[in-house]
Amino acid sequence: MRAVIQRVKEATLSVEGEIVSAIGKGLIVYLGIGVGDSDVDRDWLINKIVNLRIFNDTDGKINLSVKDVGGEVLLVSQFTLYASTKKGNRPSFLRSAKPEEAISKYEEFQHTLKEEVPTQSGIFGADMQVTYTNDGPITITIDTKQKE
Repeated sequence: MRAVIQRVKEATLSVEGEIVSAIGKGLIVYLGIGVGDSDVDRDWLINKIVNLRIFNDTDGKINLSVKDVGGEVLLVSQFTLYASTKKGNRPSFLRSAKPEEAISKYEEFQHTLKEEVPTQSGIFGADMQVTYTNDGPITITIDTKQKE
């Protein structure tokens, strides 16, 4: 699994001009599910997301997690995180899980994440528009196959 995580002051997600989800202070998590991703990947990544210390404490140091600050998460499915641009100019998405596999893993991820922190989400496979105020800005990428 791959995630791009952004610290935000607020965010909304719309589909066909209608707001589907909205959060205040928290994180946008763009989640890509790859071929062969497992429950172990899911649990490791969720633990990392909810405990990632990227919010300021009272001294202005980046030292608090989304849980610590009472923040929320906006979870957005993003198969394009597995784009390969090695050959040519048209990205290949062969390493992205097929939709029938990815949707169940995305829903499991969403359900498990909601147990840890208030979570809103997009609509799997929909054409979504995300509007937000990036805070910092702070943007972090995580890949469960390359734990750095």
